[in-house]
Amino acid sequence: MTVKPHTFLGERPRLMRSASLINYVELVRSLGRDPDPFLRVVGLAAKDLADPEALIPRDAARELLEITARATRTEDFALRLAAQRKLSTLGPISLVLREEATARQAIDTLCRYLKLVNASLILAVEDTPDRVIIREDLLPSPGLSMRQSVELAVGTLHRMLIDLVEPHWRPLDICFTHRAPLRPEAHRAFFGRHPRFNQEFNGLICSAADLAKPRPLNDEGAAALVRKYLEAALRSQSESLQDLTVQIIQALLPGGDCSADEVARHLQMDRRTLHRHLALEGLSYSGLLDRVRQDLVKRHLGESDLPLGEIAGLLGFGGLSSFSHWFRARMGCSASQWARGQGASRKPALDPFVTAPNEG
Repeated sequence: MTVKPHTFLGERPRLMRSASLINYVELVRSLGRDPDPFLRVVGLAAKDLADPEALIPRDAARELLEITARATRTEDFALRLAAQRKLSTLGPISLVLREEATARQAIDTLCRYLKLVNASLILAVEDTPDRVIIREDLLPSPGLSMRQSVELAVGTLHRMLIDLVEPHWRPLDICFTHRAPLRPEAHRAFFGRHPRFNQEFNGLICSAADLAKPRPLNDEGAAALVRKYLEAALRSQSESLQDLTVQIIQALLPGGDCSADEVARHLQMDRRTLHRHLALEGLSYSGLLDRVRQDLVKRHLGESDLPLGEIAGLLGFGGLSSFSHWFRARMGCSASQWARGQGASRKPALDPFVTAPNEG
């Protein structure tokens, strides 16, 4: 299997469970298209998706979602995949989640074992007296659109919470950083309410009371055995300092305090130790911060309609002037000019799959 190299900072391709693409082949065929050409473009084949525990390149999966959505003119393609998700899609962790006393406790458990389910997903949970805000973000894939992958992640979380709370549960709000689809009716139907687009984060805002409702417990003994297995698997997993640093940078940037000292504190080390360990990997904190900012700004400018001032804040800049100076130094033009160029490149007619006749 060949893979197109969309790696971050020159690393080897990241892998993920093929369970993320469960029912992909069937969904594409139901739309009257042949999935094989789309799979070949990203170096995959239908057999690669047969085993949900098989590992496939993360960026190939992300690109596959984007080109399929464009080619089939299905803006809600990822949500159609998410609609077929069940809690069991998460694998062994689903048994542990089902035996938590509340959905809120299940979210904490998911956060603990998240790297075993999707090492590229970042979850941040904020509790207020009456709401629970669940923010989701994805580790970057430079050069790739993330819209469908983000909607799949948020849609899957939505389906998971329906299983954990009750069949008719709905979040208070659904937020996406990208712009609204041309036809939002399908998104409204999936979530049971209109999502908000061009927001500062991706994720769900939930009623705290809903997530605190007691859940029936059925097989605590089996869940305890699975938890031991997950803990052992967690101990055997080792994330590079680069990965951890990137995750913390992405989480801290919107708050404005993303200094090396603050990132080091989250890593439970001092700033000098952080710099020394990164240097051993041929990296620097400033270099990682810069690359994360470049990836995020391209996503915001290419996929959302947020004002430049808000984008500057989300990237941790104190003002629009400092952001503009940084952007021009990195990209060789103003942010507005770059965004206009991206708009011109988004014409569907340029996509050979869109203009090709149906293959199904």
